[in-house]
Amino acid sequence: MGFAGIDWAWMAWTWQTALFFCVIAALLAVMTALAVWWPETPRVGVLRIATTRGDRLFVSFLRTAFIWIGIVSPDLQWALLLSLFYAAAVFRWV
Repeated sequence: MGFAGIDWAWMAWTWQTALFFCVIAALLAVMTALAVWWPETPRVGVLRIATTRGDRLFVSFLRTAFIWIGIVSPDLQWALLLSLFYAAAVFRWV
């Protein structure tokens, strides 16, 4: 048994998994710092709805999950490249 009586053996905790969660935590920390130091007003992009940096990050996370799981799951290098391209486009035009 692990922390709080939970058996964590079901999850494959590898360095890649740890890196993934560290990158997510770093992105959230950067977005928080940006919100404190450079507050923004929502902007309207191609979706014609007002979005903030946090909204665009959330949309990028959701699409990245779909890209990794549904589209190019066997070849993760292409999934990473496609996900980064998509996130850049979301932050630029949405």
